[in-house]
Amino acid sequence: MVGEGAGAYTATIMVAIWLEGFMPTTLTLKNIPDDLYERLKAAAAAHRRSLNGEAIVCLERMLPPAKLPLAERLERIRRLRSELTGLEVTDADIDTFKRQGRT
Repeated sequence: MVGEGAGAYTATIMVAIWLEGFMPTTLTLKNIPDDLYERLKAAAAAHRRSLNGEAIVCLERMLPPAKLPLAERLERIRRLRSELTGLEVTDADIDTFKRQGRT
């Protein structure tokens, strides 16, 4: 809903954001400037997304996740390596995977 009259900032968008695992949280944005709302709407149409989806993508781009402490990053790397032990991927496998993603 866009406000009445020039410069009226009454547009509202509901944005679902995924926080802390898989619990959705709803964010209501109020008093969105009309020109910002129109730009978001145009971007959503250009990317074939809903307003909600486009807003989430914009937020994710502007708010990168916090960096993990070095010890935690190293632990995740070690865990991933242990899970991949014995898995061998050849150049032919990589080529096949690339081609499958392009079909």
